Amino acid sequence: MSNNTLPVPSTQDRDWWRGAVIYQVYPRSFQDSNGDGIGDLLGISRRLPHIASMGVDAVWISPFFRSPMKDFGYDVSDYCDVDPMFGSLADFDVLIETAHKLGLKVLIDLVMSHSSDQHPWFEESRSSKDNSRANWYVWADAKPDGTPPNNWLSIFGGSAWQWDTTRCQYYLHNFLTSQPDLNFHEPQVQKTLLDVAEFWLDRGVNGFRLDTVNFYTHDAELRDNPALPPERRNPITAPAVNPYTWQEHLYDKTQPENLEFLAKLRKLMDRYNAAAVGEIGEDLRGLEVLGEYTSGSDHLQMSYAFELLSKRAPTADYVKEVMDKVAEVAGGGWACWAFSNHDVERHVTRWGIGDAGARLYTTLMMCLRGSACIYQGEELALPEAVLAFEDLQDPYGIRFWPAFKGRDGCRTPMVWEPDAHHGGFSEGKPWLPVSHEHLRMTVEEQEKDPAAILHHYRRAIAFRHAHSALRKGEITDVTATGNVLSFHRKDDTEELFCAFNIGPEPAVIDAPAGKWLQVGVEMGSTGTAPDGKFHLGPWQPALALRM
Repeated sequence: MSNNTLPVPSTQDRDWWRGAVIYQVYPRSFQDSNGDGIGDLLGISRRLPHIASMGVDAVWISPFFRSPMKDFGYDVSDYCDVDPMFGSLADFDVLIETAHKLGLKVLIDLVMSHSSDQHPWFEESRSSKDNSRANWYVWADAKPDGTPPNNWLSIFGGSAWQWDTTRCQYYLHNFLTSQPDLNFHEPQVQKTLLDVAEFWLDRGVNGFRLDTVNFYTHDAELRDNPALPPERRNPITAPAVNPYTWQEHLYDKTQPENLEFLAKLRKLMDRYNAAAVGEIGEDLRGLEVLGEYTSGSDHLQMSYAFELLSKRAPTADYVKEVMDKVAEVAGGGWACWAFSNHDVERHVTRWGIGDAGARLYTTLMMCLRGSACIYQGEELALPEAVLAFEDLQDPYGIRFWPAFKGRDGCRTPMVWEPDAHHGGFSEGKPWLPVSHEHLRMTVEEQEKDPAAILHHYRRAIAFRHAHSALRKGEITDVTATGNVLSFHRKDDTEELFCAFNIGPEPAVIDAPAGKWLQVGVEMGSTGTAPDGKFHLGPWQPALALRM
């Protein structure tokens, strides 16, 4: 495969990302091809047919760049190479070629807000105050008493400032101390990171998932963040036990200059018909920032929304509240919804739902306005794995244990075959234990069972693709009637009525006026009863197409 992949002709769909379903792969835990207990790129290539069989549009691959792995690849030491743990650039080329032959687009996880402290850029930057990269990271003098420049906190705990004995200055790290923040106020940093993006676009990727996209730029004046009263705290980006949630983060992130860089990145991506989904970590203004970052055609195409990744189970009232807020502050933008990912407890455990609830929520996601992300193993309804403290690998969990057990429980290996060694993930000892509970829920077993939730995911995704109004249409008349959420999805060619009984008790709602055709029977959708109403069983949808 050539490294000189030409930009995609403009005749192709420029809005392919709108309404797309994206499957997230966490490389360490998907498939090991060489028996070292760690998943790799060739393992992903081997399992791409499974992903394609889901009917998804794209695969998002979490970081595989060279890294000391202090934060499992989110600490990059070389942006343009594959860590030997995961394979080689040649293996990546095989992955791209295989995915494209299967009709899958490939998004890679680009971590631009910070690098590893072992990146050559940082090693040079910290060596003196006057080298060619001295300004590539965020350096600041101590206060006269030797304390950090301001009160900014790290998401991973403690001050966001780390003292460096060579420069006798502090450097900024919003995450681990080994993840120094790049200085986006330095033009050369922006140019170099755009070159990194172009390197991967030339290699054939179709876009990016942009890690912590609102952290790129900090307040140049380094002003203190104000305190946040307890009643205003909304622990989405960090657990409530972390003092990070006690500040209003006005100055350490989400600065207006960020949009200027995103405009440059969008201009580059447009040449390749590529798209990006940004991860916005923002507790108080998340949907507003989503609107700012994705409205129009000058910045991001879409942004990850955290509202359905929270501990709060999506009741009818809550989903209506979220959709109303999106309409108010981000109506011109585009969200990407997810229930689970590599950073949060798996949603069937987080919300305490059973099989029927998991199915209904999947159907709901495929009917919401926006794009959608599915996390590996979600299609099997895997619960959070229970790990002993001695098995933990995640520094976040180790630090805040036991109040917060970290992210390892959602990162355990994917289970493929019930009778194979370690569930078919690896011939060697896996980097995290395979959950015994997961071994009765493998892909192989669910493939053989027509009633398994794996097939429900396929049906729900196919339903989304079969209706243009679900992919790109507007959402209107969002209503919560008791436990029933309902709304209309409409475009120039069709209109659908969607209702969901989000709960274990039966419910009855009035059918909308007009003539409607029952659809979605394959997902358990009910039709209108002789009394002209929808009689919904527990966790049952009602889906109808206007005739």
